[in-house]
Amino acid sequence: MAPGAGRTARRMTVTRAVALVLAFVLTAVLGGVLTAGLVLPTVAVADGTTDFAVEAFEDLPTELERQPLSERSTILAADGTVLATFWAENRVVVPLTAVAEPLQQAVIAIEDKRFYQHGGIDPEGMVRALVRNLQASDRTEGASTLTQQYIKNVLIEQAVRAGDRAAAEAAREADGAEGYARKLREAKLAIALEKELTKDQILEAYLNIAQFGVNTYGVEAAAQRLFGKPASDVDPVEAATIAGITQSPTAFDPVRNPETAQQRRDLVLRLMHEQGHLTAEELAAGVTRPLAETLRVDTRPVGCMAAETAVRGSGYFCDYVTKVIRNDPAFGATETERIDRLYRGGLTITTTLDPREQTIADESVHGEVPAADPSGVATSLVTVEPGTGRITSMAQNRRYNNTQDHGDRETAVNYGTDFAYGGGSGFPPGSTFKPFTLAQWLKEGHSLSERVNGTRFSYRFSEFTASCTELDGRTEYRFANAEGPRSGGVMSVLDATRGSVNSGYMAMASQIDICGVFDTAGALGIHKPGGSSGEGPFDPLPANVLGSNSVSPLAMAAAFAAFANGGTYCTPVAITSVTDTDGAPLPVPPTACTPGALEPRVANAVTFALQNVWSGTAATDPPPFPSAGKTGTTSHNEHTWFVGYTPLRATAVWVGFAERMLPMQRIVINGRYIRNVFGSSVAVPIWRSFMIRTLEGQAVPGFAAPGPDEVIGKQVGVPWVVGREVGAAQSALQRAGFRVSVAPAEPDPAAPGTVLRQSPSGTAAAGSTVTVVPSAGPAPAAPPAAPPPAPPPAPPP
Repeated sequence: MAPGAGRTARRMTVTRAVALVLAFVLTAVLGGVLTAGLVLPTVAVADGTTDFAVEAFEDLPTELERQPLSERSTILAADGTVLATFWAENRVVVPLTAVAEPLQQAVIAIEDKRFYQHGGIDPEGMVRALVRNLQASDRTEGASTLTQQYIKNVLIEQAVRAGDRAAAEAAREADGAEGYARKLREAKLAIALEKELTKDQILEAYLNIAQFGVNTYGVEAAAQRLFGKPASDVDPVEAATIAGITQSPTAFDPVRNPETAQQRRDLVLRLMHEQGHLTAEELAAGVTRPLAETLRVDTRPVGCMAAETAVRGSGYFCDYVTKVIRNDPAFGATETERIDRLYRGGLTITTTLDPREQTIADESVHGEVPAADPSGVATSLVTVEPGTGRITSMAQNRRYNNTQDHGDRETAVNYGTDFAYGGGSGFPPGSTFKPFTLAQWLKEGHSLSERVNGTRFSYRFSEFTASCTELDGRTEYRFANAEGPRSGGVMSVLDATRGSVNSGYMAMASQIDICGVFDTAGALGIHKPGGSSGEGPFDPLPANVLGSNSVSPLAMAAAFAAFANGGTYCTPVAITSVTDTDGAPLPVPPTACTPGALEPRVANAVTFALQNVWSGTAATDPPPFPSAGKTGTTSHNEHTWFVGYTPLRATAVWVGFAERMLPMQRIVINGRYIRNVFGSSVAVPIWRSFMIRTLEGQAVPGFAAPGPDEVIGKQVGVPWVVGREVGAAQSALQRAGFRVSVAPAEPDPAAPGTVLRQSPSGTAAAGSTVTVVPSAGPAPAAPPAAPPPAPPPAPPP
């Protein structure tokens, strides 16, 4: 039964409690501690305190139920760098052998000098405390042994972990009948515990559970917090400082109250001298040493705000890791259980973050758009390793701050990820979505060399095929090209990709199943990120072919990593291993890699097309290694992107205003005036700076070559239709899978409508266009020549 159970059913008075304590003490003095524990119920009956005896000895177990102590958890970078620690109670459990002997002596000297002589309770101390408490009604003096104090802490810990505040307060009660009742409960349990554990085991348990400062539990955490060293390395003066705290963890905390803490330390030093642990010289040297000179206080913030300084700008990645733990059933059946495990489980969590890459990422985003830039433009960069899904960097030009007191350019919102993982609602990807349309185009048997008509800037929904939904055929979708209407025309798909031509891509979309476009994107992890954008797959609408739905940079980086990896998509992963307090491995969310999420032939052809970006919309000096990517810009330059990759890294960069759709037009960014911000304006320089520095000195392999069918199209025989009537020729070519373009007719002796020429002939790419030139019939007969004019009359003779 929990402490305090049955309290409402029994009335306890100070008189009864004192009588019972007195009976217990006398019995213990005369017959020994064990005898007192056995005969106390009988003594209580004789004293008429039966009800109270029942509470004291029947309501409590005779054995103390102990559970693993709450310990702090640690998040590490991939190389072991400590990013952050989390705790409900800042504690690191260590064995007694890891506690310096002066620290053991100091705690015993101030808390229980007869610890190694008594049997769990100290009858002499109890008598002394009882007499003094009866004489002074305005104060209560304790007489608890270390064993009893340990039991008190266990009961408090149990109540706190169970969320039982009343029980926690009951375990702390010190005045009146309840205070005496608590002493009796502790006494009985102490007797039982001393028969179960050795003195050293009890001391070790106490040194790990007791509070040694504000939110600091156990001597190891105290030594690290106050002196920056383990408990095994503290000297006698430092040991006395720690030992003096536990009686009142707030009042004697050296950081909060250095004067009272020093007085308390000096008291401990004197007691250590009296008990033979210090020489007179050591005592004199200790008490003359100013407390402030000894302290090396760890002032690092708790949680992910500490990560910001541990590895530059890693607070957002750290926050993402905590959200993975909160959301994933691998860490517990319920969210409450998972959070409790993070803050109390003593976990060591090793992550995928590469500190060097993270530092470069943070420098790259701040270098191009400083956080304090007057423009207010925000940036985000996320990198994923192809083939593993490991997130190696995650940065943005903001400082992570999860408190209410944060600056204008500080936030806890992670622009790089989904709402459920600490992000917002994502951002429209613009033309960086086009590679998914290109992938579906190739899946359906088309090629990069096919030519499409990019002269149109409006389509009715009835002109699209959508197998998964019913589009309102009366709806008309209008759009434009970033370069204006003159940028359209008939072009190859490769050129439409290089120039990111909207009209060319809408022409492509009208020839394929647009539901397939979004199925392909979904197979590569593309989804709406939640929040105000909603969740789930993109909506199968023509506008979304041009990237109108929002997505997170992390999802885009992981999807493009699949292009880099021959079509194998790997879910993003941030945690590689987790161990408990004993070093035993625990389950972690695995990365799920799906070979064939996109056929290798398709993925390789997409990469081939996207390698042309450096001579198209991202025209600049290409990086000194094989790379591919896609720029993206929304309709009025509100959001701009570049998502690029090599076989080693896939990185997404977003630039825009995080809170609203605000055009980046006629704007000064980092001192540079930009009339219209495109993906190439800011996102490409950030990506290029980061990737070149990250991959410096590494051998970057090339991409797999595309197949000829995807580049020039699968070559099939073209029916010979010369000499046939135009309508019949069209039917024959269309049955063979070709599109037909009828050129203006030309005069010819052949019958009107007869095909005179065709191009191409022989073989051509399946699905390509065959142009036929029909006859206009014989040219009309020329009118008869006019008779020569009559010669002028001869002159008269």
